[in-house]
Amino acid sequence: MKDFFYAIQDLFVNTLFAPLDTLRSIELENWVLANIMSWVFFAIGMVAFIYWMIQLRKFDTSNEEDKSITSHSYL
Repeated sequence: MKDFFYAIQDLFVNTLFAPLDTLRSIELENWVLANIMSWVFFAIGMVAFIYWMIQLRKFDTSNEEDKSITSHSYL
């Protein structure tokens, strides 16, 4: 059973996280290249945010939403 957990550790440490270790090792030589994953995630987030804002603007200008002012009966 102990070998099973050591195999999982070996898979993650030596195989799956190897590219991230490479990025960490080049940090002192090239800061931008070392942070490329952060830049990619930032770009994806910005594209998603802009797309979301465009869709909200389309929905707002189509006047489909019921904007009548109503309150609860207890007010």
